[in-house]
Amino acid sequence: MNNISNLKMNCTAPLYQQIKELILQRIQNGDWQAGDRVPTEHALVAELDASRMTINRALRELTQEGVLVRRQGSGTFVGPRKLESGLLEIRNIADDIASRGNSHSAELLRLEEVPAPNHVARLMAREEERLFHCLMLHSENGVPLQLEDRYVSPALVPLFIRQDFRAETPSGFLIRTTPYSRADHRISADMPTAEQRRLLRLQEGEAVLTLERHTFIGDDMITTVRLFHPGSRFAFGGTFTADR
Repeated sequence: MNNISNLKMNCTAPLYQQIKELILQRIQNGDWQAGDRVPTEHALVAELDASRMTINRALRELTQEGVLVRRQGSGTFVGPRKLESGLLEIRNIADDIASRGNSHSAELLRLEEVPAPNHVARLMAREEERLFHCLMLHSENGVPLQLEDRYVSPALVPLFIRQDFRAETPSGFLIRTTPYSRADHRISADMPTAEQRRLLRLQEGEAVLTLERHTFIGDDMITTVRLFHPGSRFAFGGTFTADR
């Protein structure tokens, strides 16, 4: 690791905040890459002439913010950069991850035909007693990034249940095969369920960013999906151009 003590410090800020800024400068400058091990608390105490408590607070807060990742018995590492996804676009997460030069993998947890849940049935113009349900965990370089919980209309997408989603994601299949006329979106920050916390490997107290999307052809709903993301490893973004 390169020395960090020669980086510019903001001397008006508390010392722990200055140390956080030094570490962030190293990461933003590209000196420390995702997955790199950062110096130990003992090494930082000696290098920065700060107390162990101050160093610990700086590292602890950066870990809570998702900048660093602590691995029991191994040390502290630079965390993965947040994957930013388009705010109002229908995107395939596999394509987003590939565009960053990283590897997408997915685990199919459920693919079944089930009775239509009440909250989904209320959204549908047509009356369908049963729907296809898919639950899939998406990862980037082996790190869980998105839990996809999707319901699909058998009347509009009858082949959905027969797909091999190891080869193509559900969103990729729907984008490729099923035209839509509109999509409604809702984004929220929520406390995770126990299952979401386990599957997404969330830290204690970490929220999930939830994108809920309903996709329609005319008045008929094709699919409704809730996409859950770790708050520390994901962000939504977009560019809007004013129409003059």
